[in-house]
Amino acid sequence: MTATRLALPEVMVIEPKVFHDSRGFLYEAFNAADFAMATGIVREFVQDNHSRSRRGVLRGLHYQMPNPQGKLVSVVSGEIFDVAVDIRRNSPNFGQWVGATLSGENHRQMWVPEGFAHGFVVMSETADVLYKTTDYYHPESEHCIRWDDADLAVAWPDPGVPLIMASSRLGVPLSQAQLF
Repeated sequence: MTATRLALPEVMVIEPKVFHDSRGFLYEAFNAADFAMATGIVREFVQDNHSRSRRGVLRGLHYQMPNPQGKLVSVVSGEIFDVAVDIRRNSPNFGQWVGATLSGENHRQMWVPEGFAHGFVVMSETADVLYKTTDYYHPESEHCIRWDDADLAVAWPDPGVPLIMASSRLGVPLSQAQLF
């Protein structure tokens, strides 16, 4: 497993060792010891989530406060553009974002730490997204920043007219959001 820090160094793309042969492939989707060794991060994951979405669905930019969640995001089938936004008020990278393409073909994962908002847009016909979280889902703690906030200027790839889920439509601009 290798971990590559992105422009926001707390956010990483994780690439597992994939073993291919005539039957297909095999890889460990998660191994706590290897994850800690590759990333320097030791976290207990308490919940796994699975979503299936169709082309153009845009989910985000979500976070929980209190009860923040770190997320380890992967794609089983299809392709997404995954985004993390630093919403830690005292961070030198406050309000900046990074993105990476995750797919069932490249087997990449993205680590989105606590203190970051998270979202993705589906680039394939459908995508099955799995993510491990470091805290349980608390509906009363959920917050959302507008996916199209001009101050963030996230360069979402164009999958056509985005299909925005109901909770994402309630997002507020970063300037009005509760922040870490």
